[in-house]
Amino acid sequence: MTLFPNLVAFTLRVTHVNVEMGLFAWHFGSIFLLLLACWKLSGLLFETERARCGSTYLVAALLTVPVAGTALYIVDQYLNPRNLAAFAAIFAVTQILQRKYVGALLWTAFAACVHPLMWVFPFSFGALWIVLEQVERRWPRFGQRPQLRSSLMLLEAPLGPAASAAYHQSARMHSYFYIQDWQWYEWLGIIGPLAILWWLARVAKDRGRMLLARACRAFAFYGIIYFIVALVVDLPSSFESVARIQPMRSLHLLYMFLFVVIGGFLGETLLRNHVWRWLVLFVPLATGMFVAQRCLFPASAHVEWPGIAPRNPWAQAFIWIRSNTPTDAVFALDPDYMRLRNEDVIGFRCLAERSRLADTVKDGGAVSMFPALADPWWEQVKSQSPWKSFRAEDFARLHDKYGVSWIVVQQPGVAGLSCPYENSAVRVCRLE
Repeated sequence: MTLFPNLVAFTLRVTHVNVEMGLFAWHFGSIFLLLLACWKLSGLLFETERARCGSTYLVAALLTVPVAGTALYIVDQYLNPRNLAAFAAIFAVTQILQRKYVGALLWTAFAACVHPLMWVFPFSFGALWIVLEQVERRWPRFGQRPQLRSSLMLLEAPLGPAASAAYHQSARMHSYFYIQDWQWYEWLGIIGPLAILWWLARVAKDRGRMLLARACRAFAFYGIIYFIVALVVDLPSSFESVARIQPMRSLHLLYMFLFVVIGGFLGETLLRNHVWRWLVLFVPLATGMFVAQRCLFPASAHVEWPGIAPRNPWAQAFIWIRSNTPTDAVFALDPDYMRLRNEDVIGFRCLAERSRLADTVKDGGAVSMFPALADPWWEQVKSQSPWKSFRAEDFARLHDKYGVSWIVVQQPGVAGLSCPYENSAVRVCRLE
């Protein structure tokens, strides 16, 4: 449902750049284009260069801020289709506010080509913007009605088949699908931005900036609509399979717009031409974000430069596997290995270039989007549980049932296995 890997692979073939350098360049480019899109959007909403700098600097400092309880960041720390859809969405919003709807559709189409879900949010904002324009033009005092009409349109989507027991297991592993499972501060991440946008709309109107005021008000309506939709598809258990559309991911676009507006106001009214004020704001902010990022991935380099050997022992083991095991080997790991301390969410398949049995993190996410995968996924997960209690005879069972020929176990390993590679964290063992 995406052309993202085809696009990346095509550029690598054309440029003859190695995979690591190519992925690094794509990731760097996606960040640059997002900041460029924010610069363009801020220039449309504000008049001064200080405001544009404030908008762009604030987004740059907050690239890895969590988006409420959606399990999203503004930009992921690795190359991801969402990163490409993010800058396309901001470019699309800029075109929408200028009534350049053909350009907005082209940017939205690009987002749809790389991500099957995130394009919906700029598209729906554009539809809402057009509806609000027409309503405000004809009935200026009834500008709050269109959200009801739009929400009913969104609720007409087919609900799909009832969820299986295996799918239910996958869905409940992803609590961010269900807002009733969110913590109180994550709910604040929904309500707070809506209140701020409504207040900023009034401030902008008082200053005679009608486009900015209308944009803030439209994004407030946009957030309210998706909040209502999330409640409708989330609370009844019969709608569990529909929750995978994740309507609260709409906050991703809303947060980016909000930071552009807040940064613009800060640069224009508070920071101005005082260098020390810019430093007082952004040095602690950037430092705090840096510390938070290091806490997320403590066993890995902050920037993984192409061509430099990784320092994470799990990554070292996966690279050894890529060079020293048969290409048709089938591996088994702890189904929860990505949640282990100092594993740093390093994916096995992409780095080792080998097959493995299902896990609960990344494969569970795929199952949540494609329920037909649920039964074989859950069968494999159960066959590998409880992993920490496995002995040689349990691994032999995986060999007989699934053709597993290699395993990766944590130190100190399991007795009775032949392990040609080990480091401080793991052992790579062959099943005879």
